[in-house]
Amino acid sequence: MAGVLEADWTWTGERFESGVRVRVGDDGRITTVGPLAEAPDRRLEGQALLPGMVSAHSHAFQRGLRGRGETFPGESGSFWTWRRAMYGLVEDLDPDAFEGLCLRTFREMRRAGITCVGEFHYFHHRRIGDGSGDHAMDERVLRAAAAAGIRIALLQVYYRTGGIGQPLEGGQLHFASPSPAAYWEQMARLAEAMGRIDPLRQSLGASVHSLRAAGPDELAAIYDEARRRDLPFHIHVEEQRREIEDSLAFYNRHPMAVLLDALGTATDVTAVHCTHTDGEDMERFLAGGGTVCICPLTEGNLGDGIAALPRIHTLAGQAGAVCLGSDSNARISMLEEMRWLEYVQRLATESRGVLRDGDGSVGRVLFRAATETGARALRVDAGRIAPGCWADFVTLDLEAPTLAGWTPDTLLDALIFGAGEEAIAGTCVAGVWEER
Repeated sequence: MAGVLEADWTWTGERFESGVRVRVGDDGRITTVGPLAEAPDRRLEGQALLPGMVSAHSHAFQRGLRGRGETFPGESGSFWTWRRAMYGLVEDLDPDAFEGLCLRTFREMRRAGITCVGEFHYFHHRRIGDGSGDHAMDERVLRAAAAAGIRIALLQVYYRTGGIGQPLEGGQLHFASPSPAAYWEQMARLAEAMGRIDPLRQSLGASVHSLRAAGPDELAAIYDEARRRDLPFHIHVEEQRREIEDSLAFYNRHPMAVLLDALGTATDVTAVHCTHTDGEDMERFLAGGGTVCICPLTEGNLGDGIAALPRIHTLAGQAGAVCLGSDSNARISMLEEMRWLEYVQRLATESRGVLRDGDGSVGRVLFRAATETGARALRVDAGRIAPGCWADFVTLDLEAPTLAGWTPDTLLDALIFGAGEEAIAGTCVAGVWEER
């Protein structure tokens, strides 16, 4: 675990540089980065070293829907018809099958260069009907992550209503959270479980599924306690137009406005999707310190729509307020998530280089979203090769045919826009390596 490593080329945040050595301590964290005097204990010849990628929003069990629901006899489908299929999957899964799906997903993430996942977990109960639930699935997620060797921020989801002002029904009963007090009791049990299962690579975050799943008072209660405990807070916001219509009918306000009014700020808040968020509401959210998580492959698969990323990018500036998630895991590839984050905007605006930094680089913006911003949204010390960060890395095979012709100046763009997972040589989490 501990020691000095050196690749042919190392990503330092702005560019690839040679001669960079990285010292990893016994605790799995980076201690020093630079032209160190001591010889490397691990020489990564023919490889480039980058920070591991972060999927800030995942529902691992939905990997079980892959290949299903892609035929549409009679009429076109929608998010809502897909959701019915997801509820069917929930009814079919026992704890062992659920854990197996999660393990398959997390292993596939490692092969795709993802070293950290924000698992937005709401499938809590296998047994329902007694009013309390059994939480049979919660520790299964942690066990699967440990077996795959992936870093996980378990975003335990509060889910009390089945729609705005509506009771839970059908498959939603497997997601039930009876009260904020019961929610935090389970969070305490999960914190204890992490100490037993994989304390170096597991952490907690708080979340409410959406405005469909909790009222403003419950939102505020979960968020305020999360802040007191110094935990990140995540929530689905305005993925579908129907959510906005329902919120206007019930609250006479858009969901983002309801959220911000309830919380009073957006500090440590990550809003997932924001596909149809009003411009003024988004400006208020970003000014309050919020982060937006976009999941391009899932949003495309579900036909959600296209978020107004140019506005978000302009308002956020160089600080970066966009991270990426693999969401339903219908396809696990952060390389594709990155390129489609830009490509969707090119299609929408009929222009190129929509998400660029001050020097005109799109690749740096996209890679920051896939690493540093995602890690920050999960409150994890990762996403950068810097002292104090976890030794979570991905390596590239510089001999991969899809990278042929690369130079140090073009390597990042060649990876993002031209390569696939075949270019990934291995990953490392907390100093522990897994080769392809």
